This record gives sequence, structure tokens and C-alpha cells, in this order.
Amino acid sequence: MARLLSVNVGLPRDILWRGETVHTAVWKTPVQGPRSVRRLNIEGDGQGDLAGHGGEHRAILVYQLDSYRFWQGELGRGDFSYGQFGENLTVDGLPDQEVCIGDRYRIGSALFEVTQPRVTCYRVGIRMNEPQMAALLVARGRPGFYLRVLEEGQVEAGDEIVQVGIGAERMTVAEIDALLYMPGHPRSQIERALRIPALSGGWRRSFQALLAQEQSGGATTGNAGLAPVSGPPPPWAGFRPLRVSRKIRESGGVISLVLEPVDEHPLTAALPGQFVVLRLGPTSVAPALMRSYSLSGEPSDRCYRVSVKREPHGVVGTYIEETVQIGDVLDVSAPRGNFTLRPDDSPVVLLSAGVGATPLLSMLHALAAEASPRDIWWLYGARRGREHPFAQEARTLLEALAHGHSHIRYSAPDPEDRPGVDFDSPGRLDMGALRDLDVPLNADFIICGPSAFMSDLTAGLAAWGIAEGRIHTERFGAGPSNTPGIAASPHRPPHLPPGPSASGPMVSFARSGLSVAWGPAFQSLLELAEACDIPTRWSCRTGFCHSCETGLVAGKVTYRPAPIDPPAGANVLICCSQPLGDVVVDL
Repeated sequence: MARLLSVNVGLPRDILWRGETVHTAVWKTPVQGPRSVRRLNIEGDGQGDLAGHGGEHRAILVYQLDSYRFWQGELGRGDFSYGQFGENLTVDGLPDQEVCIGDRYRIGSALFEVTQPRVTCYRVGIRMNEPQMAALLVARGRPGFYLRVLEEGQVEAGDEIVQVGIGAERMTVAEIDALLYMPGHPRSQIERALRIPALSGGWRRSFQALLAQEQSGGATTGNAGLAPVSGPPPPWAGFRPLRVSRKIRESGGVISLVLEPVDEHPLTAALPGQFVVLRLGPTSVAPALMRSYSLSGEPSDRCYRVSVKREPHGVVGTYIEETVQIGDVLDVSAPRGNFTLRPDDSPVVLLSAGVGATPLLSMLHALAAEASPRDIWWLYGARRGREHPFAQEARTLLEALAHGHSHIRYSAPDPEDRPGVDFDSPGRLDMGALRDLDVPLNADFIICGPSAFMSDLTAGLAAWGIAEGRIHTERFGAGPSNTPGIAASPHRPPHLPPGPSASGPMVSFARSGLSVAWGPAFQSLLELAEACDIPTRWSCRTGFCHSCETGLVAGKVTYRPAPIDPPAGANVLICCSQPLGDVVVDL
């Protein structure tokens, strides 16, 4: 019979790691005597990162003596003590290859249910002093598992573990773990996993995303259960030369470039809302300038249109306005991105401010071109009329729609701006405006504009009861970082890394507008980005969780270590990749 060997607890604390402060509770210490088990943890225990650990379905972590013995041999170590892997309960028995999701166990006077495999992150590597540990736990099929507390009670080392219930579908912890993280993801097994009532919500959503990916017949590579589908594969790799056929001033600060092929080969029509990367230059004294720009025109295989705002002291906007001329040839990436208009019959609310109108204008073009019967709302905010691009273009498109609605707000109108003609109301476009306009609550809300504008509307819509899946946002610059457990620090704009310049391949971060030479001081593209204070997203840092998956616009990489499941085509896992020559990444 299985037996509880040790009860281990620990409260969150701050540790120093690679110059950063990490908040973690991965250090657990055995305790003597009985301990009360509560709904969310054990007496004296806590979780440091409640986004990745803890909660009702991740209350208690279990790890097995057999796995201790395996890792002692695998790693050639004999210095382990109970709690070494951050677990609350060290047990003799209950192997991952036999315990099933939904199984129920009584330990002491408490009743538990198995809910999911452990999701490992970089912090177990810190605790084990083995950076690859998070990936090794998955690759070797020894993750451990979480329990939900069905009945509170007391547990103590030495308690027998009695199975009192059998999980539906009889899928083991190891099977569920491999189904998500390993290549393959058979549909029949995913459907089987989704029939398990006890499976935690996070794992259920991951399997639903994998199932939707398979059913849609879309992307055939990548893991939608770990990383959002990044749109269809780009129609070409790297950059293609396109000629500037028109240069249009849309407002005081916005200029559009219309780009056409230089040869007889047509373009691939982008999905409405996608973006391209422009490579401008280089000059004799500076490397090429790169920026991501949403396509703003009607999706077409004849030409692309990008619209660029000239920011104060903005290098690229100034270059486009003052240097780029009709007839010039620019290097342009293929369209990419998953901020796209989704086919649906429900209402759609297009919310934008400033130059954030560009991807939404492409969507409006697509809706008008198909004479969409949808209820369509075009809601836009600008400071004043001379800073309002695409005004007449949007009006014309809306007039062609059977159910088009428009509302324009100027926050600081000029005296010559006409209320009721140029704009509808003074003030900012905010949640108050949405309530006053009585927009439909069953709509898709598509938002693009300044960061504060998008954050405020996203939070306001969520508080209004709009489902998360109905709210879609797009950022022009680098996205928000996600560095679990790392203490917040003052934000710094992207910059060259400290120290002498390296001489390796050029790594260009397209959204951040920074190009940096690769050097031996860095083990991965992630480390280089961190040295430049470029916002990044990551969790495992070893190539299996896909949190760091990023668009690879141009170039090739190698992996050390190799990822457990490769990323989607034209993407890269920056946490474990190094450049093979010059590369451009969508960061």
C-alpha cells in the first residue's frame, strides 16, 4: 500500500538569481507531527506565484520516492532531502505511470482528487541547481501531480494512502502530461482527456485549443495548447523587395506607403489585421532600420499599404517622411500575426485611437468588400481633426454597409473642427462612451491604440461582463513582459547590452527597433533580449512550455537544448535558440 513519507511546507521568500529577485516557495521543509490540510494548502505552506501554482485545483503537490531514486542516478547526486522538488507530500508509491486524473485518495482524515500533472517552471531548476530540470521532468515522464482537497482534515508522515475513487477515462498523469507537451497530440486522446470531469480548467483549455487547431485544418505545426496559433504560415521567408508606388499623407503626422511587387509575381493577400516588417537602409554609418507595421488597406494580392505615424524624435517615421520616395524599393516581410478578423455573424465593435486605426481599417475594408450583413461599429478617438487619418475613407466604407455605425470623439478639437460633421462628441473614447452608445454586449470587441487606451478598455469590458474570448487587442510596439516570480523593476527603454560590442551575427528586434551583434556572453536569444531590456515572455527557459514562442521574421536558428515539441513554422523559442547568421525576431 502507498504511504506518506513526508509532509513538506514552505512560505514564499525572495532569493537572488542572475542578478534578479525571485519570489518563490519552491523551498519546502519536512515537518513533524500532524498538519491541517485546508482547501488551498497545508498549514504553514504557501505559493509564491498564484498564476502558475496554487488555487483549488493545484492545492497540494505530490512527488514520489521512486522518482527521487531515478534522479539520484540520472543526475549522479546523493544530496536530496524530502521537499527537494518543491512537493508538499513525498510518497512511497503512486507513480505517474499508474495514477489517473480523477483518482481519489484518503490520506489521514483528508480526501483528495488528482487534477493535473505538475507544470514545471524555471524555479525548480533554481532549487535543484540544474537549469534543465524543468524540461527533464517532462522529457523523462516524471512530473508529479497536483491534488484538489475534497474534504479538509489532517495528514502526517506515516499515514497510509488509500484509493477510494477511480477517475473517468483512466488516463494516467504521465499520459496527460505527454499528450500536451510531446509531439503528436492525437485527436482521439484529446477528446478522451476532455471527458474527464476532474481535469483542471487550465489543462482543459489547452486541450480545447489543440482540438480546435486540429479541427480547423489550419496550422499543422506548433502547439496551440501551449502557444496561441500565430496565424497561417507566412507565404515567404525573410524579406521580399517591393516598390513604393504611392506615398499619401493621411493626416498631419501619418503617411501611407503603397507597396507593389517589382516582378510579375503577385503578392499573397493578407488576412485583415495582419502586419509586415519593413527593413529600411542600411546606411554607411548605421545598420538597417526595422519596424513592424499593420497593413491598413483592403486585403489584396496587388499591393500592400502601410501607414506610419511620425513620432517626435522617431527615426523610422522621419526616414519614411523625408527619405523614402516613390519608386524606391523596400525590403518587406510576409504578412503575419493572429490579430485578425474572425468569420462570424455576431456584431463587431472596432475600437481605435490615433494610428491604432490601421489594422481595424483593413478589417473595415474586408467587411465592406464582402457587403457584410453584420452589425458593425466604428468607434474612433483622436485629439483633433488634423490628427484624424482616414476620416473620409472610413465614412465611405461605412456607407456601403447595411448595418454600419460610427462614433468619432476628439479630445482636444480645434476651433475649426465641426461637431456633428467632423466628429460626434468631445472627450475621450472610453467605457462611458460605450455605455452611452449602447453597443451590443454580444459583439466581438477589437481594440488597437495607445497602451493605456487598450488597457483601460480591456479592463472595463471585462468588468462589464464581456467574455475574455470576445476581447481582442493588438500592440504596435513590444508586448508586455511575462517573467513569473521576478520582482518588478523600473522600466528601461531597449538599449545595447553593456560591455564591448560583439562581432557575431546581427540580431534585430523588429518591434523594439534595436539591432545587436550576437556574442559569446549569451546562451540564448532570450538572454540577449534581457540584456537589452526588451520585454520578453518566458517560464521554463528550457524549451518545453512555449511561453517564449516568438515570430522569426528572417534568418535561421539552432537549438541547445532541442525543444521537446518544435514551435509553429516561422516561429522560434527564444529561450533555447542561438542565431545561425543574421536573424530578425518579432520582439
